[in-house]
Amino acid sequence: MSTSTQTPTREAITCRITDVRALNPDVLGVTLEGDPDAISHLPGQYLELKLDESTWVPFSIASHGRGDGVIELHIQHRPERENSARLRELLTLSGELTIRLPGGECVLDVQSERALLLIAAGTGFAQMKAIVEAVLDAQPARPVFIWWAAREHRDLYAEQLASDWAARFDNVHFHAVTELELDKPLTDAPRIAHFQGRITEVLERALPTLAIEGEPVAVNECDIYLSGSPGMVYACVDVLEAHGAAPDRLYSDVFAYAPRPTR
Repeated sequence: MSTSTQTPTREAITCRITDVRALNPDVLGVTLEGDPDAISHLPGQYLELKLDESTWVPFSIASHGRGDGVIELHIQHRPERENSARLRELLTLSGELTIRLPGGECVLDVQSERALLLIAAGTGFAQMKAIVEAVLDAQPARPVFIWWAAREHRDLYAEQLASDWAARFDNVHFHAVTELELDKPLTDAPRIAHFQGRITEVLERALPTLAIEGEPVAVNECDIYLSGSPGMVYACVDVLEAHGAAPDRLYSDVFAYAPRPTR
């Protein structure tokens, strides 16, 4: 398992809050803007938001670095959690936030031409969004398989964006996975699909059928990025390795902050 690349020295900077919008009832899309020379990050990295002098909370950067000083975040609001409530207050009452970046070594390997298998749960989609944007910008023909797991339909808060990618680009496939039934069908397009069940169960059934224009794609031919809780990530790793995934082509921040006990 890998964490990919070296991380530059992090810096604390102040950014303006330029937009806060509801992506669904529980997730906010937040746009920050700061000094372009100070905001530098790689696709897949995260930043930390300062709540007070001793509290920093991490969030995946949901946008590919364009050099314009703009950063997008997807922030899930959990009213029962003190940090979440404090952050919601800051976003509402303050016009700026202090951030520290970049963090994390789970970044897109732009030297690789392997197919990308991106597996995310919930707001883990934010990290994958930045990776997809970078691929479409720099490697527009590289195959991308997006697997996004959620409990219910409304949790797929950027479903339209992922569907648009798959509809517009022949190399992008979007697979939505929900534990509950959909409220309505997904966009009807060849590279868009929905599966009901838990992500591990769905992957177990679906991995042997991965294909690009009818040609099979083996799991051991993919670079695989995972974003979610440690339990979800390691359960998926078990399935992926059983299907031949190369351990050195598996990438996740979980491997760094919640290393798996030696078995």
